[in-house]
Amino acid sequence: MSTPQATSPLFSTRLVLRIVLTVVAVVLSLYLIYLLRRPLTWIFIAGFLATALSGPVSFLVQRGMRRGLAVTLVYVGVILIPTAIFAALVPPIVQEGNNLAQSLPQYARDLSAFVQENARLRQLEQDYDITGKLEEQAAALPARLGDAAGVLSDIGVTIVNSLFAGITILVLSAFLIGSGRRWLDLWADRYPPERARWFKTLYDRIGAAVGNYVAGALLQATVAGVLSWIVLEILGVPYALPLAVVIFLLDLVPLVGATLGAIIVGVVTLFNDFPTDTIVWVIWSVIYQQVENTVIQPRIQARAVAVHPFVVLVSVLFGSTLFGVLGALLAIPVAAAIQISIREYLAFRNTSAEDVPPPHVQPPPVKPPPAKDPPGDVAPAS
Repeated sequence: MSTPQATSPLFSTRLVLRIVLTVVAVVLSLYLIYLLRRPLTWIFIAGFLATALSGPVSFLVQRGMRRGLAVTLVYVGVILIPTAIFAALVPPIVQEGNNLAQSLPQYARDLSAFVQENARLRQLEQDYDITGKLEEQAAALPARLGDAAGVLSDIGVTIVNSLFAGITILVLSAFLIGSGRRWLDLWADRYPPERARWFKTLYDRIGAAVGNYVAGALLQATVAGVLSWIVLEILGVPYALPLAVVIFLLDLVPLVGATLGAIIVGVVTLFNDFPTDTIVWVIWSVIYQQVENTVIQPRIQARAVAVHPFVVLVSVLFGSTLFGVLGALLAIPVAAAIQISIREYLAFRNTSAEDVPPPHVQPPPVKPPPAKDPPGDVAPAS
């Protein structure tokens, strides 16, 4: 009778050592990812941008344009559009900031006169000298604008860092547009032909979904910006075009962007023709957001990503929590890419299961026919 073989101490030591080394490798990898989180984020954004811009590049190439020229024209547009937006927003902001700083003393005097006309407010003024303190601060504000050099210096450093990051992302995305798909195809060709075709189909579907989402979001934001500009021009609100650009930019942010833009413009209308302009703008914003949520957005995005609203909400919450506004912008296409990957994998697995031939079944043994009697003498007829 054989006895059970004892476990080898060497085998146990190797197993423990392998587990320890695996844990150490995982921890070091996570720490390295944490250290490289900024360039990895840039690479991720560059990949998203390259995927989004591959649609316009392919469109120009299909119209007979050389690929290099098509890529150049698309990136020139990508650079010029933010520049135009910056040029439209900065001068009005600077001008209105200067006007506010110069007008604050008069606002403080008007507030003081209003307080003196009200008995209750006049009593509070006598107890706490609120308006006197406000007038002192307002009078000192223009002189304090020169002390903002440190703040402006910090802002300048931030702008320079942002420009460096933006240029790096554009260069990375240009390289990805030129060579990214070839690298992906080389990776797919390492697998058997059936799996390679699945990978390439997955790349095409994810690229189409991201491109359609970006195009749909830009179209939706453009509709919101143009209609808002028309309404603001009718109301006579100053700086209607910059405010419409603000609506356009904020409408790109899912869920809360349109509401935030409407609130900002509503605050501006308080200083134009209150309360008429404010009431009209609030009514217009509520009606338009309902139309956008029920008509415009579903029609534009239905063919783009087809992500369930619950998944949209959860992905935007997660993305905004992890990466702020940028995470909220990228959350929906990332969720769409994950959804497409899961669907394609399940379809590939089901197809593979159907293509497998059924197991060979042995036929039942054939019984030999019964043996006939050997021929003998025929009996004589009676």
